[in-house]
Amino acid sequence: MSEQFKIFLSQLSETNATLDYFTDFKKIKSNVNKISIKLNQLNYLIGKENLKEAVNELYDENPKVFEVLDILIAIRKNKKAKTFNNKGKIVLLDSYFTSPELILEYIEETGLAEVFRNKDVTNLVDYVFGIEVGLDTNARKNRGGDNMSKAVSLIFDKADVFYKKEVNNTIFPEIISLGADVKRFDFVIKTKKKTYLIETNYYNSGGSKLNETARAYSDVAPKINQYPNYEFVWITDGQGWFSAKNKLEEAYNIIPSLYNLITLEDFIKKIQKEEILEF
Repeated sequence: MSEQFKIFLSQLSETNATLDYFTDFKKIKSNVNKISIKLNQLNYLIGKENLKEAVNELYDENPKVFEVLDILIAIRKNKKAKTFNNKGKIVLLDSYFTSPELILEYIEETGLAEVFRNKDVTNLVDYVFGIEVGLDTNARKNRGGDNMSKAVSLIFDKADVFYKKEVNNTIFPEIISLGADVKRFDFVIKTKKKTYLIETNYYNSGGSKLNETARAYSDVAPKINQYPNYEFVWITDGQGWFSAKNKLEEAYNIIPSLYNLITLEDFIKKIQKEEILEF
């Protein structure tokens, strides 16, 4: 491991999380609002000792109200979750929502029946809001990438660097080495000397995705850099890279313009000397 790369690793930040990273309340509120009418109707079951009778009454009134029972055990409908039924067959979870008998079986077997009878929750809208907060943690990895893009934008803005975001490679027809697939670059900056095509990402934790990313950018960079007027730039950060440092080092040796949030200042100084253009 070269000394230069060791320094690069030592500069990787512990987090890029701003306070809005942890929970997307706007999305959560939207998800709950979509099913709030049905949840309010399901509140009828809370406190009922005779749940069989209550389920039948509610089913006669509106059978579709039970379509949201999956979220009560923190399962999203689009996951197409499956389970073993009492006959030992694998069935879709939402197949339980098609008759009063199966609905009652679902409520009893999942443990929801006791929750309803004991009034462990008093309002299913509030309860599902809490479930949505928990499920939203799965989206944090995506927000980490968004936060990186936001951080880079702020640094460019502070340095008065003109850039464009989310630019397709199709506007550079001379770059034929990327093939027919359309690639979207996070940022594009143009100077009197070159056009810089920039990708950004941030990894808080490890995983196979890091190896895939390093491999992909190691492949893309030479294809772009073979054109004298273009250069590929990769801005990445996060201590997740410690779990894939060998792959990152390979990329570091292949991609001349690889920066983290600290060394990004070096890139800015470089392009400022070349005179940044608006386009």
